[in-house]
Amino acid sequence: MGITVLLGTFLVCLVIGVPVAICLGVSSAAYLIFYADIPLVVFSQKIFSGVDSFVLLCIPGFIMAGSLMNGGGITDRIIRFASSGVGWIRGGLGLTNIAGSMLFAGISGTAVAEAASIGAVMIPGMKREGYPVSFAAAITAAASTVGPIIPPSVPMIIVGALSGVSVGRMFMAGAIPGILLGLGMMLVCYIISVRKNYPRQPWKGWRELWDSFRGAFWALMLTVLIVGGLLSGLVTPTETAILACVYAFVVGVYIYKGITLRDVPKIMIDSAVTSAALLALVGIASVFGWIMANEEIPQTIAKGMLAISTNKYVVILLINILLLIVGMFMETIAALIILFPPLLAVATGVGIDPIHFATFAVLNLMIGLTTPPVGICLFVCANIGKTPLSAVIKEVFPFLVGNIGVLFLVSYIPQLSLWLPNLLFGK
Repeated sequence: MGITVLLGTFLVCLVIGVPVAICLGVSSAAYLIFYADIPLVVFSQKIFSGVDSFVLLCIPGFIMAGSLMNGGGITDRIIRFASSGVGWIRGGLGLTNIAGSMLFAGISGTAVAEAASIGAVMIPGMKREGYPVSFAAAITAAASTVGPIIPPSVPMIIVGALSGVSVGRMFMAGAIPGILLGLGMMLVCYIISVRKNYPRQPWKGWRELWDSFRGAFWALMLTVLIVGGLLSGLVTPTETAILACVYAFVVGVYIYKGITLRDVPKIMIDSAVTSAALLALVGIASVFGWIMANEEIPQTIAKGMLAISTNKYVVILLINILLLIVGMFMETIAALIILFPPLLAVATGVGIDPIHFATFAVLNLMIGLTTPPVGICLFVCANIGKTPLSAVIKEVFPFLVGNIGVLFLVSYIPQLSLWLPNLLFGK
């Protein structure tokens, strides 16, 4: 009965369009009131304990650093640099879109922010150059999923907090899979562009490549600062996030001069609101996860998977299928908090490295951001391009196939995610 109340309320709220965080909160409250007869004060206590983690303190810092750099006018600089490097190839603006997202990843850390920032520039630009607007929106949505894989990554911070693995290791684990994801999408874009004879830009010479690199240099150095700080061992992830904020402030105000001191309070408020919404989701999802644990749902999921097979490779396949389906409907952070602990237990039980598992789990849920019916990045990009969602879904399908191909490479070749953190931090 308790499971029926919990999941039934959640699904009803989700179907009628209630935000995921509210769905989780309402269903958890309904369970506590109508079934468990537990005082509602437990609800607030579990929310507090869910966000009471030192690791999570770095999330507001990274979000604010990204907001400061975004406000500093770096998007155009990064796109110019990407265009000078790959724009001359067939389908050059599409390749520029993907390359720009890969470079932008270290600044935004979130897929939705990346889709909105890159999309606002690239979708109209690709339309003017003769690309179908649905294709432009689809490639922007697909490329935005690279951001949360390449460090810094908010989902990697979350799984680090859930698993006890250092955030530095998680960041490095995502680097090679993120690059592979981007290169895979560039290959798909090139094949489509050749078949449909999409335009390309003339080669502008090495001077333009150098000039564009100089323009984007300070923006790209933010990633170097973050990764270097974590690798040095001199600063914690939270301290690294604060250093990133200071750096972004100096670059945005005094070097790029895209923002003024008057703009900073608004940026701080917007960052605070974004961080609060994200951490509220983390806290409420923690309540939902606690209830599921009490009802032994995670144990049931684990037993069900292991009853099918104890073979490591079969278990990886089952986890991938489950997370791909969940990613179609549920927000990434909520899905991680609810499903990551039980699936981690299953994975480690059959000999899968926790870092390897965390990497392909996050990759799964990132792909879900561009997978119908919920795929929020699809909605963002379709709205920017003012094109029907159905047309964007049709165009994004080849990219989804390529992304799933990369997912299975990362899933079945552990060294793609383990080699770099082991090299830099030791085994």
